[in-house]
Amino acid sequence: MDDKRIEEELKKVWGEIPVSHSDDTKEASWEKFQSEAFPSKKRKFKAWRYYASAAAILICGLIGTGIYFKSSPLQDTIYVASNVVENTTSKVKTVLLPDNSRVELSPYSKIVYANNFESNRKIKVDGEAYFKVQKDKKHPFQVFCNETTTTVLGTSFTVTGQEKSGVIVQLYEGSVQMNVKDQTQKWILKPGEKFTYGNKIASVIGFNRFTDFDNEKLTAVSAYIEANYGYKMIIPQEYSNQRITVRINKKEDLKTIVQLLSEMYNLNFEINDELKQITFR
Repeated sequence: MDDKRIEEELKKVWGEIPVSHSDDTKEASWEKFQSEAFPSKKRKFKAWRYYASAAAILICGLIGTGIYFKSSPLQDTIYVASNVVENTTSKVKTVLLPDNSRVELSPYSKIVYANNFESNRKIKVDGEAYFKVQKDKKHPFQVFCNETTTTVLGTSFTVTGQEKSGVIVQLYEGSVQMNVKDQTQKWILKPGEKFTYGNKIASVIGFNRFTDFDNEKLTAVSAYIEANYGYKMIIPQEYSNQRITVRINKKEDLKTIVQLLSEMYNLNFEINDELKQITFR
């Protein structure tokens, strides 16, 4: 595929409205929440889809010392005037980027970006970081990890760095373009596709990006939140046997899930980050 065709496909994917899920009950549960929780806003939400920002988790397991920025694709654009943010603590550090994107930098991790970041949205990650990226059609958000470049086009995805420059990218929402160092081929991922690169070989396969609850007890969602987010959910005893049918994006923001449950069952909630506990009343 030539560069012109690639550009046309990117623009097409950017402007697409994600396909609605076929499960009408799951869609209805979200639509009901949206109309009640956000009556004054005209944004359209579909089955836990989140368009205002893009989220990404990047885990780059860099081996050895020679790899750090020595051959980075950012070399020409970031060294003139750069910002280095390093988390030397044992707790997650939140960083607000100039374009209002947010980064939750894991312990002993590092990011580097240029001073003109709003027009040059390129960032290098050493370690692990979780991104919420502001959508900007004119300035795609590029993340560099090992030998790969992930171009973010309003999306949520995970990037996991493997040994010997390997990388796994799993796309949950939106679109990303994958490039590999010294290779001319480009890959455009669709939601539910996984890009794998290792030993100079790249491949794309499908994966399941949702967790479904079909008429299950509310306690099942509570167990899911504790297992995947590390927060214990406390609900009133009389709600323990309540049933729920919903589809959740596996990388959905925790607060969005909690707010949905609050609206569905008309409950107030409190999130205690120190105790990692969510209490519904």
